[in-house]
Amino acid sequence: MARFFLSRDMMRPETGEISIFGGDAHHIAYSLRMAVGDMVIVCDMQMTEYHCTISAIRPDEVRLHIDRIESNDTELPVRIHIYQSLPKGDKMEYIIQKAVELGAASLTPVMSCRCIVKLDDKGVAKKMTRWQKIAEEAAKQCGRGYIPEIRQPRSFEDAIKEGAAMDVPLFCYEGDGTVSLKSVLENVKSSAPVNGMEQLSSAVFIGPEGGYDIKEVHLAQSAGITCVNLGKRILRCETASGFVLSAMTYVFEL
Repeated sequence: MARFFLSRDMMRPETGEISIFGGDAHHIAYSLRMAVGDMVIVCDMQMTEYHCTISAIRPDEVRLHIDRIESNDTELPVRIHIYQSLPKGDKMEYIIQKAVELGAASLTPVMSCRCIVKLDDKGVAKKMTRWQKIAEEAAKQCGRGYIPEIRQPRSFEDAIKEGAAMDVPLFCYEGDGTVSLKSVLENVKSSAPVNGMEQLSSAVFIGPEGGYDIKEVHLAQSAGITCVNLGKRILRCETASGFVLSAMTYVFEL
């Protein structure tokens, strides 16, 4: 069923109706070719879903009748924030799409030492618009309860400070001095509070194609971030975040 996102302040569900305007209205009428009587889901960005029937279609508005209201239950029990060092080409688009599908709460591009890509202000604005659109489309496709935020790029130092403040900060590294991802996740699960893990946050750091510089590794360690290995094989940067999210889904959800 087609899914759309509207912020709560743009809705008046107490009236029993919801109106969709702009690009989404055009998409419903002309791209999806939907008609009166067809059903859609509207999410309010706060984990509530409105199952609706189309009651009217106008050139600039699609009006919906609310049939029932349900809570969304598709989010992971731990809020996982990906800190991805900027990769080459269009790899970030793939990373964002898959991270959203696999349950990431947000994704932050990081400018680490070995990043080849350098973004200027104009380039950042253009890419941010596209990246957020990719996140929105992925969230619609996989049934998320909200659209994960693609955050403004950070310097490596600023990203480390942010990530270190989270409950479970993880620095993915293929070198020496690491512990296994499995052991860390199992320890987190066993020591989770009695009322569950919903309040826990995790920062996951993924390096660029050339990996992290040793000085960056030392900075992460000195900030108290756990360096974890992802097994015996070295993964590409566009594979690593999906691997970690899948592992965390298995441990915490499945």
